[in-house]
Amino acid sequence: MTPQPDPLRILIVDDELPARQRIGDLLRREGERFIIQEAADGREAVRLILSEGPLDLIFLDIQMPELNGFAVVEAIGSARLPLTVFVTAYDEHAIRAFETNALDYLLKPFSDERFGATLARAEARLAERDAGAFARGMARLFTLAAGPSQRRPDRLLVRARGAIRFVRTDEIERIEGAGPYVNLHVQAETLLHRASLTELGKVLEPRRFLRIHKSTIINIEHVVQLEPTSHGEFEALLTSGARCRVSRTHRSALEERLQQKL
Repeated sequence: MTPQPDPLRILIVDDELPARQRIGDLLRREGERFIIQEAADGREAVRLILSEGPLDLIFLDIQMPELNGFAVVEAIGSARLPLTVFVTAYDEHAIRAFETNALDYLLKPFSDERFGATLARAEARLAERDAGAFARGMARLFTLAAGPSQRRPDRLLVRARGAIRFVRTDEIERIEGAGPYVNLHVQAETLLHRASLTELGKVLEPRRFLRIHKSTIINIEHVVQLEPTSHGEFEALLTSGARCRVSRTHRSALEERLQQKL
C-alpha cells in the first residue's frame, strides 16, 4: 500500500472572521490533507510562525491593523517564511505583493475555482521542494531602495515591551554584544535585540557599520574623533559622548574604510 503523504500545515491570517472561515471551508473540502491554523492579526501570525514549528503555506491578508501582511513578512525574515499567498480586497497592493516573490495574490471576493487553482500551484511548488529558492527571493523584500548589488536592510525589527519596533539603521550609534544578543544604542535609548554581532555584521551596510572590537560595532557617521591610547589602539568618541575602544585587531579594517593610515 502506498503511504499517504504528511498533511500540509497551513496558516490563515486575516482580521475578519468570515474571511478566515471562507478559506478554511475551502480547504476542509479536501478532506484531511491539511492541518489548519488561524491567526486574527499580524502579531499572532508572527508568534505562530516563530513558535509552532515549520509551516508549509500561509494565506496572508495584507490590510490588517497594527501589523499588516508586508510587516509580517519582514518580521519573520526570508529564512523562516513559508510559501505565501497574499489575500486582500485592494488590488493596488498587487505589484508590491509580487515584488516579494509571493506564490500568488488572491483578490477578494475570489471564486472557488480561483482558490483551487492557487492551492494546486502551492502543492506543486511544495512537491518540487522549491521552498529554498522562494526564501532567497523573499530576502529582497523591503530593500528595493538599496544599490543594485547586495541590498541591505534600512530598518531592524526589534521586539520591545510586547511590540515589534521599527528601528532605522542610520539612527543606530553603536551595537554592543550582550551575551547571545546585542544592545542597540539608538539616540538616548538602549534596546536589546535578538541577534548576534556576527549576524548583524553580515547584513548591515559595511560602508556605515564597522566592527572595531570583538564586542562592538559602530556607525562610522557617529564618530566625532579618534584618540590614540597605547600599543597601537585608539578610542572612538561618538556623538553621544560614549567612548569605544578600537582594538589593534580591527584597526586595519578602520583604516581600509577611511582609506587612510592612522
